[in-house]
Amino acid sequence: MAYSSGAVAAAAIAQARQALGALIEMDPDSFLAIVSRCEKPLVVVAYEGLLHKSFRYLVGYKGLAFHTKSKTELMLPGKVDVVAAKSISIP
Repeated sequence: MAYSSGAVAAAAIAQARQALGALIEMDPDSFLAIVSRCEKPLVVVAYEGLLHKSFRYLVGYKGLAFHTKSKTELMLPGKVDVVAAKSISIP
């Protein structure tokens, strides 16, 4: 049985979402509040976009992934380990 590329893509996205778990998108101020709660936060940062460049941030906290976008760079606390990424792909 052959599958269409659309069905294959949909299945891949569903599998990625299941593997990722919950992803919470929030405003930058709320994201910084979550980062400040982390003991040893690891934040992934990417500066991306074709026409409208923005900073994207991702951090894990208590088994959940938190994400935000900002037109300007966020001032992260000094205790944060930052990983610079080329892009952040969210299914």
